[in-house]
Amino acid sequence: MASIHDLSAYILQRTGSIPDLQLHNLLYYAQAWHLVDEEEPLFPDRIEAWPPQPILPELFALTEHVWRLDAWPRGDAGALTDVERESVDGVLDSYGRLSDEQLIALVRREPPYRQARAGLGPVELSSNPITPAALYKYYSSLATNAAAVPIAELRWGGEGTLTVRA
Repeated sequence: MASIHDLSAYILQRTGSIPDLQLHNLLYYAQAWHLVDEEEPLFPDRIEAWPPQPILPELFALTEHVWRLDAWPRGDAGALTDVERESVDGVLDSYGRLSDEQLIALVRREPPYRQARAGLGPVELSSNPITPAALYKYYSSLATNAAAVPIAELRWGGEGTLTVRA
């Protein structure tokens, strides 16, 4: 199983410089879609429903005061298996073109994040987990839903807001 450090190194190798919050969202989506495709987690680390988005606490502790990441020296991008690399590549191909603002807007509309934050105010701190079971349930339903709108067809307004579904 991949470590979040190896996955982070691979993502940054593929994307180049990205905002720190974008890395968290890309890892979130990689975990979700790997669960759907492989029926097992991509990584063992906990994802928590923080404001304003899902956060991996171990990564956050290392990036708390870093706004933009250029590389991840703690990981080895070459350590990923072919299957792990394919999962990440699929996410980067679909979600990698979105800005960090767009990723935040998208994930905040989706049930796994919303359910983990149920009963909390928009800026209220929380360490509630977004579980692999919740990710699998929602994203597997999208994978089989012919009416689901592909990421490339979403319509965006100013400042990364999701305005209209295609």
